[in-house]
Amino acid sequence: MIRSMKSDIRIFSDLASLNESAAQSMKESINKTDGSAQYSLALAGGNTPQALYRLLADKYVHNITWDKVRLFWGDERYVSLEDSRSNFRMARETLLDHVPIPSKHIHPMQTDYPDPNDAARAYELTLRSHFHSKWPRFNLIILGLGGDGHTASLFSKSVSLEEKRWVIPSRAPIEPTQRLTLTLPVLSNAEQIFFIVTGADKAKILKKVLARDADVISYPAAGVLQKNTSVTIWTDKDASKLL
Repeated sequence: MIRSMKSDIRIFSDLASLNESAAQSMKESINKTDGSAQYSLALAGGNTPQALYRLLADKYVHNITWDKVRLFWGDERYVSLEDSRSNFRMARETLLDHVPIPSKHIHPMQTDYPDPNDAARAYELTLRSHFHSKWPRFNLIILGLGGDGHTASLFSKSVSLEEKRWVIPSRAPIEPTQRLTLTLPVLSNAEQIFFIVTGADKAKILKKVLARDADVISYPAAGVLQKNTSVTIWTDKDASKLL
């Protein structure tokens, strides 16, 4: 285990043990929720977290107090929620269809507005109905790390360090280009952040974003690592080989 900046870096020899340890940590965190309190969790999309979601749905379906979970998303591709590229659809198929989270506790980013700015405003209102503070305080946000240093759908040159909004439309360099994403101040305010970073193709960028002087505008993931007080990086020997 390595500690860099404020990050707790956990390196595993294989993906199975990485996902098992991350799932166990999630279980312990969620199950500590007391009484009528609820646990706010924001999911990542993409390919990397799918194995973790499937493990949670299989091995942890009866071991987590799922009724305590309020589920949100860190970002979404601006496609139908039934589209194969949708982050919501991926989470539904790998996790939500298999665990007893009440449907009223599941809050996807809606992508059926003609103007994505309206969709961003609508999701911010959804968040504000749950969080009654200057910035939302998620119990846990799961994030990935793009090969270009992006996280959620915060891409290079698109991050504002003075951002006042909670949710914004963003543009990706790959299809589908239109996205919705939580902003850097929202991510930075979470109680816990889990970055899941695997594969040799992530080794160079992981080293870059962990540098103390990493440029947040060029590498938005670095902004989360620099500003959040509790980040755990779950990584494998290939992605961590340059650390």
